[in-house]
Amino acid sequence: MKYLPGQPQQLPGNRNSLADYQAENFLYTVNDSVATITLNRPERKNPLTFESYAELRELFRALAYADDVKAIVVTGAGDNFCSGGDVHDIIGPLTRLDMPGLLAFTRMTGDVVKAMRACPQPVIAAVDGICAGAGAILALSSDIRFGTVRSKTAFLFTRVGLAGCDMGACALLPRVIGQGRAADLLYSGRAMSGEEGERWGFFNRLSSPEQVLADATAYAKDLAEGPNFAHGMTKKMLQQEWNMGVDEAIEAEAQAQAICMMSNDFHRAYHAFAAKQKPVFEGD
Repeated sequence: MKYLPGQPQQLPGNRNSLADYQAENFLYTVNDSVATITLNRPERKNPLTFESYAELRELFRALAYADDVKAIVVTGAGDNFCSGGDVHDIIGPLTRLDMPGLLAFTRMTGDVVKAMRACPQPVIAAVDGICAGAGAILALSSDIRFGTVRSKTAFLFTRVGLAGCDMGACALLPRVIGQGRAADLLYSGRAMSGEEGERWGFFNRLSSPEQVLADATAYAKDLAEGPNFAHGMTKKMLQQEWNMGVDEAIEAEAQAQAICMMSNDFHRAYHAFAAKQKPVFEGD
């Protein structure tokens, strides 16, 4: 059945199914409750288009309500992750837009990041080769990043006469790698190597190019088998506490933890540990 983003088939509890979603502008599969989004224009290093931006935005918005997707992997086909906005399909047309049109575009691209950060599932990026511009932002907006030694991550907006503050980069990147390192990358637009990215904390770990997607998928599968309600709460707190003082954060976490203590997964874990068994979580 063709799923229309923004028009979900609602199930009890305001949930929907996305296992059978048919993507139009990239590849999309679901296996073992892990959705894999593959940017699929390898001959041009998987650039983004107006259409793929919009579909990513709507898909991540819909994933927030999907009860059959517990974790998400984002990757690129071939030997590269994503080269950013397509020069011919996006950059050229942007030079002919007026200010309202440009603002509509930049808000739309930012909405992709908002949707990725708002969906409760952990998002894992498997990054090999070129990861540039908006592609670097997609990796940055993910919760976990697997890279390779040949990964080249570049926030190259200043190289084309734009500010480095694109799609939330000036808010997100300093929180991941620190203010000074973020300033270096955002001012210069230079490429960060895979080894440098791991050393700075951008990449959680490095894999071989042949293994990076498999490693990211295995990690996502482990998370998908975990307490999904608690994972969603953890992601929500990681996002919300950026704007809180310590006292506010402690109170917010007290409330979040009390809510999780009411979940069936918490009780399953207790009874399994008491019986010296591995808990089987069901996400409720």
